[in-house]
Amino acid sequence: MKRRILVVDVGGTSVKLLRSRRDEREFPSGPRMGPEQFVARFAENVRGWKFDMTSIGFPAPVRKGRIVGNPKHLGKGWIGFNFGRVLGTPVRLINDAAMQALGSYGGDGRMLFLGLGTGLGSALVWDKTLMPLELGDLPYANGKIIENDLGIPGVELLGEKKWKREVTYAVIQLKKAFIADYVVLGGGLVHRLRRLPEGIERGRNENAFLGGIRLWETKRNSRELKWRVL
Repeated sequence: MKRRILVVDVGGTSVKLLRSRRDEREFPSGPRMGPEQFVARFAENVRGWKFDMTSIGFPAPVRKGRIVGNPKHLGKGWIGFNFGRVLGTPVRLINDAAMQALGSYGGDGRMLFLGLGTGLGSALVWDKTLMPLELGDLPYANGKIIENDLGIPGVELLGEKKWKREVTYAVIQLKKAFIADYVVLGGGLVHRLRRLPEGIERGRNENAFLGGIRLWETKRNSRELKWRVL
């Protein structure tokens, strides 16, 4: 029997529910959405859907399937929240950028993923290994943190032309720092970048669905998971 996997991509402005590449629903998130609000809206939006397991990408630090820090752009009360108990299915929970990174990986080399959106999502993928990162808090110019310049606030503060130059410069430096073979840029702002330097590829938000599916992949003739999430 084929496993029915629901992929939940929680972002700072919306929550996307994907049961297949063509079967998608969504509802708004934002700074007022805590666990109770999420559960209520989730229940409304999955009516009529059948699924056996759930993959969740969440915009906060996640360790060993547990949220260990409150998200910057959602409400409070998320630390330690047990999704599996509420949803009633087995759950694999990782950082949202890490899930999109996993789905964006082509299978070769060392890939750095950067998600340009409400903040700056980040992850590193290589050799069946996924390492979620928290680069958004890196100290940056004028006492700021890097996501303030590369995310949505940067577009508003710098203007689009200067923002594009800033993104290009920062991405090239991060590629060098992580010795990455290539960088995939995802997130809601990537469509603003028409030209990308060599070694930098354009991601697609739909890759989050593939990442959620890959979380459940096992090695051939084994129950051991195919991907190691650090």
